[in-house]
Amino acid sequence: MADSAFRNRRSSLKLLAALGTLAGIAPLNAAWAQTQAKTFRVGWQKGSNIALLRARGNLDARLKKEGVSVRWIEFTAGPQMLEGLNVGSIDFACVGETPPIFAQAAGADLVYVASEPPAPKAEKILVQKDSPIQSFKELKGKRVALNRGSNVHYLLLKVLEREGLAYTDIEVKYLPPADARAAFESGSIDAWVIWDPFAQAAIEQIGARVLVAGHDQVHNYNFYLSTGAYAKAYPEVLKWTIEEVDVTDKWTVAHFDEAADILSPQIGLSKEITRHALENYAYGVAYITDEVAQNQQNIADAFSSQKLIPRALEIKNVIWRP
Repeated sequence: MADSAFRNRRSSLKLLAALGTLAGIAPLNAAWAQTQAKTFRVGWQKGSNIALLRARGNLDARLKKEGVSVRWIEFTAGPQMLEGLNVGSIDFACVGETPPIFAQAAGADLVYVASEPPAPKAEKILVQKDSPIQSFKELKGKRVALNRGSNVHYLLLKVLEREGLAYTDIEVKYLPPADARAAFESGSIDAWVIWDPFAQAAIEQIGARVLVAGHDQVHNYNFYLSTGAYAKAYPEVLKWTIEEVDVTDKWTVAHFDEAADILSPQIGLSKEITRHALENYAYGVAYITDEVAQNQQNIADAFSSQKLIPRALEIKNVIWRP
C-alpha cells in the first residue's frame, strides 16, 4: 500500500511539473529528487559478494560521508532482484549473466554498470554419484532441472549446442535451488544445472558428480546494474559504489576464511564448503568493456534464437558509460 501511494505521489508530481503553471511546483520536484539522492537502495542475496559488502559496512561509511544513506533490501535470487529494479524498489543490483537478458526482454529500464571477471568454475551440471549417466548426450529424453533465467540457463544452451542436441531433446524442469536439491536427492530429476555454493554443497554433502564443468563452456560474469533513470540522475553514487565494491573484492581475495565466516551462517553451509565456493568465483570489478558487452550480446542472441525470450536485444543500448 505504501509503495502504491509513493508511486501515485511520484506520478502526480511529474504531472504537475509538466503543467508548469502552479507556483511552487519546481521546488516541490526538486525536494523530491533531493530525497531520492539521499537514499541509495541496494538489492542483495545471502551468500553473495554484495552480502560481504553489506556486512563489512564500507559502502555505508563511504556514502555517509557524501550525505547518502544505504538501504539494503534482500531478495532470494537474481530474477526477483531485477524485478525489484524494474518496479523501482531498488537502485542497484548484482546478478549473473542471464537475469538481465530476461529483464531487458521484458522491457525493464536497466543499465549494465560494471562486471566481475569470468568465473566459469562456479557453474556445473551435476548427476547423482551412483547415476549411470556418464556423458551429457545420455541426458537425451531425461529430466534436467535449473532455475529459469539464472546464469546456468545459458550453460545448458551452450552444452546442448556443443553436443548437437535441441532444447526439446531434454525435459527441462524449472525449479529454484532448494526445490531442485530436493528433487535431485529424491531421484525425480536426472541432472541438475546449478551454480555455487549450491553445486559445491551437493558435491561435498551428498557426493554429487560433475558431469559438465563450466570452464571451456561459458564465461559466467557477474554484473552490477542500475536503472537508466538513476544512472543519469546520480552517476557519482554509482561511481562511489563501484569503488567500494572493489575494496571489498580485494579484501575477499586476501581473507577467504573471514569471508566464509560471514557468509556460511547466512546460507546454512559449513565454513569449508563456503570457502571452496568463494574460491570458484573471480574478483576485481571493472566497468563494462566491449568484450564483455559482446559476450552478453551472444547470450541474448542464443536465448532469442531459442524463442526463450520474446524479442531480439541490443545490449550496447544499455551499457552505462561513466
